[in-house]
Amino acid sequence: MSTRHTMGSADAAWLRMDRPENLMVINAVMWFDERPDWDRLREVIRERLVEPYPRFRQRAVGGAPVVGRPAWEDDPAFDLDLHLHRVALPAPGDDAALQAFVADRMVVPLDRSRPLWEYHLIDGYRGGAAVLARIHHAIADGIALARVMLSLTDATPQDGGRTLTPPDPGHPHRGPLDAVLRPAAAALGATRAAAGALLHEGVEVVTHPKHTIDLAAHARDDAQALAKLVLAGSDADTVLRGHAGIPERVAWSPPLDLPEIKDVAHDHGATVNDVLVAALTGALRDYLLARESLVDGIRVLVPFNLRGLDEPLPRDLGNRFGLVTLPLAVGLEKPLERLRAVMREMAKIKTSPEGVVSYAVLSTMGATPQQVETALVDLFSASGSAVVTNVPGPREPVYLAGTEVAGVLVWAPVSGNMAMSVSIFSYAGTVRVGVMTDAGLIPDPEAIVAGFAAELERLAALPASA
Repeated sequence: MSTRHTMGSADAAWLRMDRPENLMVINAVMWFDERPDWDRLREVIRERLVEPYPRFRQRAVGGAPVVGRPAWEDDPAFDLDLHLHRVALPAPGDDAALQAFVADRMVVPLDRSRPLWEYHLIDGYRGGAAVLARIHHAIADGIALARVMLSLTDATPQDGGRTLTPPDPGHPHRGPLDAVLRPAAAALGATRAAAGALLHEGVEVVTHPKHTIDLAAHARDDAQALAKLVLAGSDADTVLRGHAGIPERVAWSPPLDLPEIKDVAHDHGATVNDVLVAALTGALRDYLLARESLVDGIRVLVPFNLRGLDEPLPRDLGNRFGLVTLPLAVGLEKPLERLRAVMREMAKIKTSPEGVVSYAVLSTMGATPQQVETALVDLFSASGSAVVTNVPGPREPVYLAGTEVAGVLVWAPVSGNMAMSVSIFSYAGTVRVGVMTDAGLIPDPEAIVAGFAAELERLAALPASA
């Protein structure tokens, strides 16, 4: 007998945001210098993803356009192998080939008659292999899904063997990422200001549940935060904005040295996150300047986690995050000025209730008629030029089905007519930036990637601040 559960309003909002030009699918790519044992990986996915988390065995049903909320229903014909696709990357199997494959898959809708996820097992990438995971945002937010994906990995190649121990349903396997999250979450309990502290030397905005309550109480009286979200108006008119189409482009950087970035942050009293956002600001300035589209400033949307990182993920996953609006001073000429501007804006975010307010707005959107939600999505998405996510990965190399992971990137989807998603992912002493863009509006994301590295070099060349 099929089990049906009414979908949470925030999850319903993300399900109904799907548009052909912007699918609400989180895309994550891992790559390897050697090909994993695909049969072994299949068992890892079955025992650590499908069995502990029911959403990966359930499909979305119902939800009329005017009234009614969709529900999760057990898929009576669930077949794991329908969600695993093994493919060969076309020659020459280089970065460009993998980037083209990922971009082509990003525009393909997930089959609504089945659970909303799929894995592509890709042979032939640079003599090794890659894995592309595509999971609908209605299942969970990107931070939770990054934790789920990394829970498939192990700290050593000997872990995760062919005969796996089924996880405790109440405490699914958490993987090496747990070593990053538990100490960071424990460190967030000191003051209310710490509710917006930056995880992993500033690579992720997080908050602790008990501070969420305090923030929520504060947010109820904060009309200014609500006005900023709903009444901010459209972002500056640049080549980064316009009417989104269907084709996508993807590009990512080589590994960037995290200790060097930490040195830059230390030299200027900044966080790693400040430096990375400043590098993105400089890259976007270069891009706009080269296309005669430079303005004083633009805005980006940054996910704000509202889930306790020191607790296991719930079995039903779901979305527990808000969005904060971050101004980028692309009009400032000097790299140090741009860094200082980022530091000021990030300081405001740390104590702002905007993340909690936006979560309430998103939840409300999921309970409104489809036409109302569409109008609100357009209003929301017009306030920024991109979504930017910074995810802290494991500090040491990890292994998937016994094979070392060489690199990881995770892209959040963009809504409405937004044209760009930027992924910054730290892993094993390195940082990579990946840019996903609308091909019609931003056909050359590799230029932004190159600008990111160039701005880091400019920042590294600055003398230390007094």
